[in-house]
Amino acid sequence: MSQQTKYLLEESDLPTHWYNLVADLPEPPPPVLHPGTHEPIGPEDLAPLFPGGLIAQEVTAERDVEIPEPVREVYRLWRPSPLYRAHRLEKALGTPARIYYKYEGVSPAGSHKPNTSVPQAYYNAIEGVRRLTTETGAGQWGSALAFACTLFGLSCEIWQVRASYEQKPYRRSMIETFGATVHPSPSPLTEAGRTILAADPDSPGSLGIAISEAVEIAAADPETRYALGSVLNHVLLHQTVIGLEARKQMEMAGDSPDLIIGCTGGGSNFAGLAFPFLGDKLAGRGDPEIRAVEPSSCPTLTRGTYAYDFGDTAGMTPLMKMHTLGHDFVPDPIHAGGLRYHAMSPLLSHVYELGLLEARARDQRDCFAAGVQFARNEGIVPAPEPTHALAECIDEARRCAETGEEKVILTALCGHGHFDMAAYDRYLSEDLIDRPYPQERIDAALERLPKVDV
Repeated sequence: MSQQTKYLLEESDLPTHWYNLVADLPEPPPPVLHPGTHEPIGPEDLAPLFPGGLIAQEVTAERDVEIPEPVREVYRLWRPSPLYRAHRLEKALGTPARIYYKYEGVSPAGSHKPNTSVPQAYYNAIEGVRRLTTETGAGQWGSALAFACTLFGLSCEIWQVRASYEQKPYRRSMIETFGATVHPSPSPLTEAGRTILAADPDSPGSLGIAISEAVEIAAADPETRYALGSVLNHVLLHQTVIGLEARKQMEMAGDSPDLIIGCTGGGSNFAGLAFPFLGDKLAGRGDPEIRAVEPSSCPTLTRGTYAYDFGDTAGMTPLMKMHTLGHDFVPDPIHAGGLRYHAMSPLLSHVYELGLLEARARDQRDCFAAGVQFARNEGIVPAPEPTHALAECIDEARRCAETGEEKVILTALCGHGHFDMAAYDRYLSEDLIDRPYPQERIDAALERLPKVDV
C-alpha cells in the first residue's frame, strides 16, 4: 500500500486561536435566560459558577479567540493529533469512498476532553479558584478534568453517573490516579442526590442529576467553581482545535470532505470537528454535508423538542433553548455513557434549526458491530461513543460501493475504548441489547418542561 495513511502536523502547526462559529452564523443564537425571572442573563449571573475568562468566551461574538500560551504548552503534550486514512477499512468494505478519521485518543485522558479541561482549569487557576466540581458520564470528562486540575494546582471533585461508575471501574481508577475524588451519582452528599434516591433508591443516574449535584456543591463555596465538559459555547469553542487541525491535514491529503460525521451527546466533539468546516461552508469555501449521530435510547435531536429547558435535573442552571427530552429524562444505561445527556448543546441545536446539519439515531448493537469491524481493520478499539459515527460511516461507504460514488468521508474518533472492554465483552457474548426509548416516556418528560413565554 503506497499511499500515506497517517497525516501529521508539526508542533508549529498547533492552532493559535480557537474558532467561534457564532461570528459567521446568519442568525444569532437565542439568549440564555435566568431560571427565576426568565430574563436574559448577564455575566454576573454566571459568576458563582464560572471564572470571568470563560464567561467572556461564553458570550463573545469574536471569530478568533486566542489560545493562551500556558494552554498551548499543555496541548503540545499530544497535539496536533493525527489524521488517518482508513485504507484497510475501505478495502474490507469494497468501497470507492475515502474515509478519514481524526484520532483524539492520543491525549493523556484517551479522548478529546482535555481540549477543554485544560483551558477551563487554567482560567479558574489564574482567578484564584481552589477547587472544581463536575459531573461525568462515561468518565472521559472526569479523567480529563482531573488531569488538568493536577497540572494547575486545583483540587477536583467529580460526580459520575452511577450506571457508568459501576460499568467502568478503571475509568474511576484513572480519575483517582490523577488526584481527583469521585462519587457515584445520585449520591447522599447533596440535596439533589438525596431527593432522587428517596424517589428511586436504584436510580442508574443521569448526566442531568450529576450536574445538579456538582452545581449544588460549587454554588455553596466561594472558593469552588463548576466545570462542564460539553454543551456550553466555550466548551465547543475549545474543541475547534480538532477541526482546525483536520482542515490542514485534509489539505495535506489532497482531499476535502463531502460528508462530515460525528457522534453527539452534548455536542462538543462533533462541533469541534465540524464547526471550522461549517464556517468555510458559510463563507462559500466548500459544501460538505454535516451529519450528527446519536443513540436511539437518548435521541435529543431526532425526537426531542426545541425549547427552553434546564441543563440539570434539579432546575438549578439557567434556561437554555436547545433540543431536549426534558430535564428529568433518565435514559436507559447504555454503554455509551458520554451520550446519555437529556439535551443537545444550545449552539448546536440552533445550527440544526437553521438547517445546517442533519441528524440520525442508531441502536447500540449496530454501533458495537461497527466498532469491532473498525478495530479489526484499523487496529484501534474505539470508545462506545464514536462507534455511532463509525456505524454511519460504514453504512455510507457501503452505499458508495453500490453506486460507485467516490465520496470523501471525515469523522472524529473522539476516544479509545480501553476502559470499555466490559461493554465489548457483552457484545461479543451476544448479551448486549438495544434500548430504543418509548415515545410515551419522552412525552411524559416533555410535559414537565418549564413554561417560558419568549
